[in-house]
Amino acid sequence: MKTDTVAARGSGAVRRALEAELRAARARGVEQPVVVDVGGGSGGWAVPFASAGCLVTVVEPNPNALATLRRRAEEEGVSGRITVIADDSDALAAHVQAGSADLVLAHGLLEVVDDPRAVLDALAAAVSPGGAVSVLVANRTAAVLHRALAGRISEAQQLMEGPEGIVAGDTVLRRYDSSGLTDSLVAAGLEVTLLQGDRVIADVVPGEVREDELAEFELRAAAVPALRDVAGRLHAIARRA
Repeated sequence: MKTDTVAARGSGAVRRALEAELRAARARGVEQPVVVDVGGGSGGWAVPFASAGCLVTVVEPNPNALATLRRRAEEEGVSGRITVIADDSDALAAHVQAGSADLVLAHGLLEVVDDPRAVLDALAAAVSPGGAVSVLVANRTAAVLHRALAGRISEAQQLMEGPEGIVAGDTVLRRYDSSGLTDSLVAAGLEVTLLQGDRVIADVVPGEVREDELAEFELRAAAVPALRDVAGRLHAIARRA
């Protein structure tokens, strides 16, 4: 018997939200929820979703990541439930039927694509009317705060005032704050039903903190607006409006 437990890396709050989406899909009568993981990398989410009984499509151009994904899927015995598409995110519509996915993931993707609006439009088109889009992005406000606390005031100011929230040498093309992420999702025809933080203090807390205490704090802090807005990443669940 399959469960709705998704034991992937990431905060408990993100996992909890995604597991709720699996339960909702099954409550609608979907025996094997269809999950599309865009920019899914080495299968950090895809393999656990497949293990939970989902049919998963991973869209990922990196051959090394895909090799790891295939190995992990084989080790877990879920290769038959994962379809691999070796292509860029902007080719999503060519591979995934419109309105076919119960859950579409774009985790760590919008920061690095050339045209985030086009990607969001494709995500919105792929999800079913009762399904959801899960977006996880780097938080501009957290980057500003961390640079400022480290004494790198000039960089903090650039991150705060620049249109994309980046500085020279960054490995991302843009960062988002809560309002910017919400506005981007709404512009793509999506309604945001959940906005929470991920890694609220996990990136800055001393190493001697107990893991169970940290996990419990992160779970509770994710939904507190003031703490959410300084989390390392922002997580949104959105639906077709």
